[in-house]
Amino acid sequence: MVEITEISAMLQKGKAKIVKELVQQALDEGQDPKEILNEGLLSGMMIVGTKFKNNEVFVPEVLVAARAMNAGLGILEPKLVEVGNEPVGKAVIGTVKGDLHDIGKNLVAMMLKGAGFEVIDAGVDVDAETFISKAEEAHADVICMSALLTTTMPNMQECIDKLTERGLRDKYIVMVGGAPVNDSFAKKIGADYYTPDAATAAEVARNAVLTH
Repeated sequence: MVEITEISAMLQKGKAKIVKELVQQALDEGQDPKEILNEGLLSGMMIVGTKFKNNEVFVPEVLVAARAMNAGLGILEPKLVEVGNEPVGKAVIGTVKGDLHDIGKNLVAMMLKGAGFEVIDAGVDVDAETFISKAEEAHADVICMSALLTTTMPNMQECIDKLTERGLRDKYIVMVGGAPVNDSFAKKIGADYYTPDAATAAEVARNAVLTH
């Protein structure tokens, strides 16, 4: 029998090929896909997230761990659909208009996946309209906006204003982040949450959806 903790351990080391094999083996043995997801892949990614937050591992290690998680998810997803596994929530994420930075956004997207979210990645240079239409289309719970340039930060405000104009503001949990963004800016523009790093973003989003 494959030990589910072994999947978590290999994921933390970024061994994508082994994670894939172990997930397949666990499924062949008839182990519960939800358990493989939660105790194997997600718990492994959460541990990596915590270490990243505490500066014990860095971006390259997070990226390889995320690659290993995605490899395992590829095998697992069809089974999860079969057993009707519901994601914690759905999140639309993107870097705001005029901004082409994506490393931070990609990290948050990975951590959100690791926290059990279905993630709709809108990419970079995303305008307010696109954030809103993607969120409406996907019946999302969370809108996550990232900015790395001070000049593009006002575009976060524009998205929130448009949500308000359309009477949609209360429908979504709006989260903002990025190097120049801080808590007081988030409050000023009317966002729900600002988080300083990817791992915290995923935790906050998860708690917000569960209590929303």
